[in-house]
Amino acid sequence: MTKLTRILPLGAFCAALLLSACGDSSQTREGSASGGVNEASIVEADASNWLSHGRTYSEQRYSPLDDIRSDNTDELGLAWSYDLNTSRGIETTPIVNDGIMYVTATWNIVTALDAKTGEKLWEFDPEIDRSRAAFACCDVVNRGVALWGDSVFTATIDGRLIALNAKTGAEIWDVNTIDLTKAYTITGAPRVVKGKVIIGNGGAEMGVRGYVSAYDADTGEQVWRFYTVPGNPANGFENDTMEWAAKTWNGEYWAAGGGGTAWDSMAYDPELDLLYIGVGNGSPWNQAIRSPGGGDNLFLSSIVAVRPDTGQYVWHYQTTPGETWDYTATQHMILTELEIEGRMRKVIMQAPKNGFFYVIDRESGEFISANNFVPVNWATHIDKDTGRPVEVPAARDYVEAPYLQLPGSLGAHNWHPMSYSADTGLVYIPAQELPWAYMDKPDYQYREGLWNTGTDFSINALPTQEAEIKGLKAALKGRLLAWDPVAQKPAWKVEHAGPWNGGVLSTGGNLVFQGTADAHFAAYDAETGDRKWRFFTQTGIVAAPISYRVDGEQYIAVASGWGGGYVLGFGGVMPASTSENAGRILVFKLGGTETLPTMTPMEASMPAPPPSTADAATIAKGARAYMNMCSVCHGANGVSSGLVPSLQSSYALSEVADWKEIVLEGALSENGMPNFSKFVDVDMAEALRAYIIFETNSGRTNALFDKIGRMDEPRE
Repeated sequence: MTKLTRILPLGAFCAALLLSACGDSSQTREGSASGGVNEASIVEADASNWLSHGRTYSEQRYSPLDDIRSDNTDELGLAWSYDLNTSRGIETTPIVNDGIMYVTATWNIVTALDAKTGEKLWEFDPEIDRSRAAFACCDVVNRGVALWGDSVFTATIDGRLIALNAKTGAEIWDVNTIDLTKAYTITGAPRVVKGKVIIGNGGAEMGVRGYVSAYDADTGEQVWRFYTVPGNPANGFENDTMEWAAKTWNGEYWAAGGGGTAWDSMAYDPELDLLYIGVGNGSPWNQAIRSPGGGDNLFLSSIVAVRPDTGQYVWHYQTTPGETWDYTATQHMILTELEIEGRMRKVIMQAPKNGFFYVIDRESGEFISANNFVPVNWATHIDKDTGRPVEVPAARDYVEAPYLQLPGSLGAHNWHPMSYSADTGLVYIPAQELPWAYMDKPDYQYREGLWNTGTDFSINALPTQEAEIKGLKAALKGRLLAWDPVAQKPAWKVEHAGPWNGGVLSTGGNLVFQGTADAHFAAYDAETGDRKWRFFTQTGIVAAPISYRVDGEQYIAVASGWGGGYVLGFGGVMPASTSENAGRILVFKLGGTETLPTMTPMEASMPAPPPSTADAATIAKGARAYMNMCSVCHGANGVSSGLVPSLQSSYALSEVADWKEIVLEGALSENGMPNFSKFVDVDMAEALRAYIIFETNSGRTNALFDKIGRMDEPRE
């Protein structure tokens, strides 16, 4: 496979980098990490740079820079923007070192930019096998790169870990980290600890077994691998930890992989020499199928501490024992010291999907405290003596009867990073309320490569009446929540137009920055939540901002480009949009005067659908299959958000042969639409087409859902 690196002409490249080989080394920009990035530079954390995913190993996402303050935000403006040439979701955290910014975009394209001007220095395209998009549960996204020495490390959707030369973008090494016969993907950003590049993976919905691996930063050689759930006992256990964990499972738990993928959050404490890993959901979700008879099912939904040199297990804390709702603990973890009951404690804090905010002793894994930060109805509280949730029985018993639950599978807080400011003592959380109805799927059969949740998604089809649609939209909420982790209570909150808003940055200027789904980027007073500034970004934001300094000026940077699982699956409840989704890097500074280019209006053309002539049984068959196989990408009821083509406007609805070529022969596999012939026969393909034709003729189209319950605050 040929990978492409595009570099600027030599003169411009040298001028942008200010390399000593091309000029006077005394001109090196403020914040240079002499000799490359290492543990000391990440720990000491020169405020001019943003060297690691959360800026430091503690993952606080706090910048001490204070030139941009709550009393001068009226001077804040756009310094520059860079178009990433994609209309898919952008989740990257920019990494900045010595005036150079590194970002990732759709299909794992890595770009190096001059952090002062936005000029492109080089671009690397790993040329992803785009058919593997079928295994990406939640969009073909990526959360960024890592730096170590003079290298940039990126992990790809098709499971590779690649080292690049930070100055030129040239490939140094490329290793495969997954079993390519399984439905693994990678969307998370690597971390580098003690010269080892740490990476997990995703794919639990598809039926895989999770693990985290460490690779030598210089050579790409695998150093260790820690499995997060046990495998088949007949094959032997990798270590005593896996043998012990297996005792918390029942039945043939390994048949569908078990899940437990570590697809996002990690943190590291250099003093304790502990690497913390956030572990995901079970495969399938439904524990009654996955592990008949129950059990805690370690290490699902757990924070696990391991030794970074060897991957040896040290301790764990499980947020949701016996996970059965897709309640991952992969959400952002933050390390800090808090005074609790008169003594200082080294803690790790997390607000996982299940809706409770946890404070855990990071030396021992001891439970300290927890409280719900959004409304929850699956548990009444976390028992202070055991650290375990006190469950509402009906929530787990959805095998017996469906249960409408808060939070739902998308969580009270998903991957979008939160932030902690020691100045205020508050954690700033991109919180949300997204209910989900859980229902058993009695005819469930494991099918490798498809979603294997053991639940029936068809119960979550969009309503059919306008009043119900309006009520649903009103129930979907998002907010910026300032949380006191010691008192375990809110300090303030800012309500947004809806859920699935961007990650958060706090700064020494007493500010909190966040982008929103309704295409704005705003600054808030860190103590009160008062909005101090706002900028219309044209496109929704899910990524988290950063701050850095070049030549004495402070900058705030964020990636725009709305996407992810919620956006793919629920087009009918999205904020109305009239423009294309545009992935960009947006950078702001005091005195910035640049403007964004005019957005291209979306074409509203929709061909007349063929008449709905199928019988009710065929339509019902297609409806259930669609909701369980297709809705996660193409949207419930066939109503798309626009990230992928709307099936309701597909010309293939009128052409049976074209429909079959796409669904059964993979005619659009290079665009990310795979061949489904392994799972769908000719009759089922026709039932799917019949269902979409029925929905299109019913009038339940994007136009209907857009006009109901629009945002109270119009887009500017």
